Amino acid sequence: MKKTDVRSMSLIALMTALMCIFGPMSVPIGPVPVSLTVLTVYLAAYILGMKRGSLAYLLYLLLGLAGLPVLSGYSGGLGKLLGPTGGYLIGFLPMAMLSGYAVERFPSRLLLQLCGMLLGLFVCYGLGTVWLSVAAGISLGKAFTLGVLPFLAFDIGKLAIAVLVGRAVRQRMQQSLAFS
Repeated sequence: MKKTDVRSMSLIALMTALMCIFGPMSVPIGPVPVSLTVLTVYLAAYILGMKRGSLAYLLYLLLGLAGLPVLSGYSGGLGKLLGPTGGYLIGFLPMAMLSGYAVERFPSRLLLQLCGMLLGLFVCYGLGTVWLSVAAGISLGKAFTLGVLPFLAFDIGKLAIAVLVGRAVRQRMQQSLAFS
């Protein structure tokens, strides 16, 4: 096995572990709790890029669906995916992909990275809003009011934190790789 393969697997496992630690922590506000999952998905995408960041999230989701209490509110199982927040859980995957793609494609263009990350967030919101509407039997407008508006400022703040931390970590990783 190549050194880069081991390093890559280790980084994916580390980001998945961070999601498992921080993802369950939440503050219940309406049907969709405020959690740190958005922050950890953004961090994984920013630090690891599109493929590895998305894989880290997919592993986290599979652990949650297998019943481990790693999803928001220390819950897990298929019922979580089928419930009101299922669309957001699904939406985090394209969010990670779009965010990671933007970071990889535009490594020195912060504004384009931010646009890609926001696009990912809006795709996640779109899937989550439609799912919430269907699962809760409410209108799309009501689902948007309950599932997006209370979280928008928090999530943009998490995006900013992820960019600041992610840029520092990427820079440090590149420096350490240059000496290994």
